[in-house]
Amino acid sequence: MSVSREDNYTGVFDGKVGFGRNPAVVVIDFTLAYTTPGSPFFAEGVVRAVADTVPLLEAARKAGIPVIHTKVMYHPSGADGGWFVRKVPALRKLVPGEPLAEIDPKVAPLDEEVVIVKQYPSPFFGTPLAPMLATLGVDTLILAGCSTSGCVRAGALDGVQHGYRVIVPRECVGDRHDGPHDANLFDINAKYGDVVARDEVIQYLANLAKRND
Repeated sequence: MSVSREDNYTGVFDGKVGFGRNPAVVVIDFTLAYTTPGSPFFAEGVVRAVADTVPLLEAARKAGIPVIHTKVMYHPSGADGGWFVRKVPALRKLVPGEPLAEIDPKVAPLDEEVVIVKQYPSPFFGTPLAPMLATLGVDTLILAGCSTSGCVRAGALDGVQHGYRVIVPRECVGDRHDGPHDANLFDINAKYGDVVARDEVIQYLANLAKRND
């Protein structure tokens, strides 16, 4: 007799990390490469996630918590992309001066918000994110971005390995196909953090805003 995916995980991979007291929002790679029709990376799921992240950012900014953005960009030679750009040659297009490498204006960073340039999936790998978060006293990472099965998953894995509570608002991450998207949300929620409704995160941020008034 077969059991469902959910029943198979029950009692082993169904814990919760919950929210901490000092969160930061990390918006991973919401660039025009994923939201521009005709781009090799275009994904309708990311278009929807970008739109759904706008209220999340509004709540985070109102609460006065750090908002950090990432984008992928390479030297024109591609040398800094190693085997990653050889495995995914379309990444070679993401170089300085390429409009598709820039963050979608719908979720544009404010002047005071840091934008981290990265070359690999995880927002932690080879970047200043970990020491920045430590200096800010952050204990909770709220991850938005794309793709769910790639850079978001890598951020969730590295986030828990760096000692952070990881929260993923379900509506605020996207991928190019529902299959990998859903499977990776299930896996993140089972092992690395909590996948929750966006409105639950917004309510948490609203409570923080009241606390900080």
